[in-house]
Amino acid sequence: MDAHSAPPGQSSGIQRRHFLAASALPLLGCEKTNDIGGGFTGINFERGHLLRDRSSWPAPSVFYSTNVLIAGGGVAGLAAARALRLQGQHDFALLELEDSAGGNSRGGAVNGIACPLGAHYLPVPGDDAPEVQNLLEELGLRRRVAGRWQYDERHLCHSPQERLFFHGVWQDGLLPLQGVGADTLAQYQKFAVLVAQLRQQAKWTIPASNQPLAPVQRALAAITFVAYLDQNGLTDPQLRWYLDYCCRDDYGAGSATVSAWAGIHYFASRHGFHAPGRAAAERDSVLTWPEGNGWLTRQLAAPLEERLYSGRVVLRITHVKHGVEVDAFNTATHTVERWQARRAIVALPLLVAARVVQNAPDFLRQAAARTVYAPWLVANLHLHTPLHDRPGAAPSWDNVLYGAPGLGYVDAMHQSLQPVPGATVLTYYRALGDVPGGPHAGRQQLLDKPWAVWRDAILAELAVAHPDLPGKTSRLDLTRYGHA
Repeated sequence: MDAHSAPPGQSSGIQRRHFLAASALPLLGCEKTNDIGGGFTGINFERGHLLRDRSSWPAPSVFYSTNVLIAGGGVAGLAAARALRLQGQHDFALLELEDSAGGNSRGGAVNGIACPLGAHYLPVPGDDAPEVQNLLEELGLRRRVAGRWQYDERHLCHSPQERLFFHGVWQDGLLPLQGVGADTLAQYQKFAVLVAQLRQQAKWTIPASNQPLAPVQRALAAITFVAYLDQNGLTDPQLRWYLDYCCRDDYGAGSATVSAWAGIHYFASRHGFHAPGRAAAERDSVLTWPEGNGWLTRQLAAPLEERLYSGRVVLRITHVKHGVEVDAFNTATHTVERWQARRAIVALPLLVAARVVQNAPDFLRQAAARTVYAPWLVANLHLHTPLHDRPGAAPSWDNVLYGAPGLGYVDAMHQSLQPVPGATVLTYYRALGDVPGGPHAGRQQLLDKPWAVWRDAILAELAVAHPDLPGKTSRLDLTRYGHA
């Protein structure tokens, strides 16, 4: 029984079993994977676990004061620092756990080639995101020409943007089309109509509005995406795979885990869902860089200069008579620093904020309790020579393998437009929010599995589409996110 004839409840498992069976074959006869260097990089999880595992700390021995203290140097903390600067406030400091700011949007390099360590693109913002539009204008990425806004084409994703390895060939776009039947196409059309109707019934925006959900959105938020698909008779294996892929790609977990509101939001907040045969779709434009969104966070962090204090574990945030008091552990000096500030901006993950904010308000504790974080694995593979490509669509920025456990890879050199392909870095992503046992089990996998086990699994997976990839990989670095 193949995936096309599998019952709906079995299709995903069968697709993955067929893929895994195929992935065991290509490595036979290849050079030894032991010749490939690499290791874990990018995130120092031991620092974060200090807060969880350590019960006592030395008394503060270093004291600082500032007007505003920002706890957390991810995108939220960097955005807060920018907002203060734009208001003319410069008496502030930012505490960051890692050695550099950026959170899940850091960039790195492998053998001299820049690559993402996490988030790798930014959708071109619409009018519902004026703050992002303003930032891009400030960075020179967006300007008005003859009364119309234009984006710097050097930073827009170059064509071809995405492709799918399906039925042994590469096809343009990620919706499975190669050899699918009339029943599959009819289900694509049906889902497109449902998304169009929901777009008319409620407003869907990026970022999601702070306004209360409309009644139809509340109903969708109360059920899983799979339940919604079942209710509407959407059982086609190809459609189910694609929608599950989209959920894993955006939320770190599949359609059986995320809500129907989240599943619909993926399409309704953009340009909808465009089935073959309908009006030509407007392709979503995205901004991207070789190092992914690390380019953006580097621009945001640069003006901080000496106001950025890295390698700090925030231990305690509490109200005092004249403002806020914050204790932080300096991982370089192994001392506790005490900060006095008039105000504090808490830009930490909710689970951390609820732990370190003393007498945390109910809304914070409740938000932390209901927020689920998906674990992620990001692998950067350095290839010393170009890959021989299979038939079909040309090499693209985003490359996805149908039925694979991972989410495919992006090519760090795609934006270079080099006339002759050469060495590159492929950035591979795998979401672990759906492993048996839930996100905690996924986090445990990240901690327990040796680098070599991940290396061999990733090489085998990608070798289904690229049999020569293991022999051309010289290094593979892994970045682990437990609470992305």
